[in-house]
Amino acid sequence: MSQQMHVDKLKEMRDTVEITELSIPLEELCERFEKLYTGAVNDVLREMCLPNQGLPSEIMPLRDEMVVCGEAFTVKAVKDPTMGGEMEVRVEMLDDLRPGHIVIWNSNGDDHASHWGGVMTQASMKRGCRGAIIDGGIRDTKDILSQNFPIWYRYRTSNGALSHTKIVGYQVPIYVGEIIIKPGDILLADIDGGVVIPRKIAVAVLERAEQIERNEGEIKEWVAAGLTAEEIHDRGGYF
Repeated sequence: MSQQMHVDKLKEMRDTVEITELSIPLEELCERFEKLYTGAVNDVLREMCLPNQGLPSEIMPLRDEMVVCGEAFTVKAVKDPTMGGEMEVRVEMLDDLRPGHIVIWNSNGDDHASHWGGVMTQASMKRGCRGAIIDGGIRDTKDILSQNFPIWYRYRTSNGALSHTKIVGYQVPIYVGEIIIKPGDILLADIDGGVVIPRKIAVAVLERAEQIERNEGEIKEWVAAGLTAEEIHDRGGYF
């Protein structure tokens, strides 16, 4: 397949994806989620019979204090020794980024290449990207740190992408671990890793998680007041 045919095929795949509207603005949704934490959101998803929405535990933040929420901009890559076509696709991908996106990258288990670096960080930030979750490798780590860009990753390496990996699709459904992630799904990530919130239930999950956080504040007050564990449980508390 020629480089241009490869790019055209990816465009055709993207055009078939439909993203439903949220009932509140994305910016408000993200700001409210970022005041919460992944544990509370994960508990809500379990209540909704979705107990396996946490991203693989190997994917961790570059800095512990990093927190980000946004809508998924999915990227799928595979191990590939050829060099042609990769930069053309990366250019297309970067120019399709929009404010509110979080890039989430499936490397199909590759543990050798870097999939993200310093220039990718700068270019993504210029387009309003909120962060990146890379189920693979990063490099130019000092550069990324200097830009204060929220990023989660699996490993670091000095290897580049060319002759190691190639993008085969973006803004298409992907796997990360055993989780299916669709373009526009809501991602929340913090010190405990990342969680995937299906877009159609994102507002309901947010409102329930906010309620849980309020409840936990009350439970902590009971603990501070010296109530026994049984008394707290009798009042509806949990540990």
